[in-house]
Amino acid sequence: MSKWNPKSDYLKYWKVIRYYVQAKYKVSPADLDMLLFLYSERYFSQKDFFEYNQLLSWDRTRFFRLLKEDWIVVFRKREKGKKTLYSVSFKGKKMIATMYKKLNGEEIPMSQSSNPMFAKNVSYFDKVYRNMIVRMNAFIREQRLHRAQK
Repeated sequence: MSKWNPKSDYLKYWKVIRYYVQAKYKVSPADLDMLLFLYSERYFSQKDFFEYNQLLSWDRTRFFRLLKEDWIVVFRKREKGKKTLYSVSFKGKKMIATMYKKLNGEEIPMSQSSNPMFAKNVSYFDKVYRNMIVRMNAFIREQRLHRAQK
């Protein structure tokens, strides 16, 4: 029997990791999508932002809310024919880096202090995702152990 072993398997737990990031950083799916897009842009204008925003759920305050909540920051103020440029903030970059680390096989924390889904009074969906995180972390540990034995 042939063993299927794809070289890139980043997205197996995408839904779990996405849910964890949304819970930990209190961002909506659309805001997360926007920040992931802007992260690779490095610098962007309001026009660039609103162009991509058309693909997301309607929220006319998204730009100003992300700015106010420090997910994006002014990189260069408007001056002499140059438009204002923005970038993803340190806070936003940290969130995205956390997400990429989890996609690359880092375990999701299972303590109450590091993961709001492990608190006592959480929703049914948080409990379902919490159970999947336990399974996912066990799978990651097993893979690590298997690689170490080779």
